[in-house]
Amino acid sequence: MTRILHILDHSLPMHSGYTFRTRAILKAQQALGFEVRGVTGLRHTAGGPCVEEADGLRFHRTEGSVSGPPGWREWREIGRFAQGIESVVRDWRPDILHAHSPALCGQAALRVARRHGLPLVYEIRAFWEDAAVGNGTGSEGSLRYRLTRALESRVVQRADAVVTICEGLRRDLVDRGTPESKITVMPNGVDLSLFGSPPDRDAALARDLGFETGGKSCPVIGFIGSFYDYEGLDVLIEAMPALVARHADARLLLVGGGPREAALRAQAENSPAADAIRFVGRVPHHEVERYYALCDVMAYPRKRSRLTDLVTPLKPLEAMAQGKLVAASDVGGHRELIADGKTGTLFAPDDPAACAAALAGLLADRVHWNSYRTAGRNHVETRHDWRTNAGRYQDVYQMLSHISLPRGIVAAA
Repeated sequence: MTRILHILDHSLPMHSGYTFRTRAILKAQQALGFEVRGVTGLRHTAGGPCVEEADGLRFHRTEGSVSGPPGWREWREIGRFAQGIESVVRDWRPDILHAHSPALCGQAALRVARRHGLPLVYEIRAFWEDAAVGNGTGSEGSLRYRLTRALESRVVQRADAVVTICEGLRRDLVDRGTPESKITVMPNGVDLSLFGSPPDRDAALARDLGFETGGKSCPVIGFIGSFYDYEGLDVLIEAMPALVARHADARLLLVGGGPREAALRAQAENSPAADAIRFVGRVPHHEVERYYALCDVMAYPRKRSRLTDLVTPLKPLEAMAQGKLVAASDVGGHRELIADGKTGTLFAPDDPAACAAALAGLLADRVHWNSYRTAGRNHVETRHDWRTNAGRYQDVYQMLSHISLPRGIVAAA
């Protein structure tokens, strides 16, 4: 049985978009007949044993810590992570190393792959220098930005195969000089086994949040996720007075937290539509579906930036899988996922008036809600189901070398 060792920034039992995509990949590969494990670096901050089982998956932890000035500290981190990977390679003897961004993971894996003559797949989920700009921890063009980009380019150049999650990232790598034949697009996907019948609307919770007027349910716009600036939640809050002017009973539900939470709460308190906006903070993962069930429309008003134009988010796909209407800003990452007027509604980014008009139009168009929901669910099932998309990995692995596929698997022509 072919063994794949995944090299990861962090993993379950931590919860993030990164760990959920990792879980989906590893579970789908197990179903295809591969034997899989993961090894995490020093940025996996959850306590636990050095070898940990989570959701039926085995993860090895790199132990220790590093210090020093920026740059030197990261180089030490790569070295320590390489030692952790090396330990798993010696004990478990994988056939392929599959590293996932950031480039620190890729560089650590590259050292071990070359030392042991193993093929290396490097998978890019986002350019982390752009993600740092987006979440406010970096600035475009800074020394750190340029060094991170240079390290990523080095790993891409030396890896045996490269995987990206979307066309935007693929095009950027090609523009940098990466051969197109070296890159495979593995779209963001949803494990549909986790999205069966959505739970019923919790009437008591809806009443507690003020989502009923005159005994009738209010239409609810929802966002569930992290409150980063690039998500554009300030645009959504600014759009609410115009939306309420057209739909007096409309409500906005914001679930989650993050760096922008305090500023967003202050903005909402000072809004003319303050009474229509509800913050509930972070909720346990098992509670998230209760809040999804309250929402009619999931809104994703991302601002235009390199990050949002290049990278496809996971949340709109999860919303479609749950039969929710989707309204999103017209940035590159959303255009890869949403067909305007068919599977959702797109509106001009960074424009509260356009956001309000799109949401108001969607709320007024109830006659087409079922067609939107059906088209969205079908889109996820046909193009973003992990059970199908994960089969592309076997083609990537087969191309690398003499590796034999697990019994029962046939590489695509």
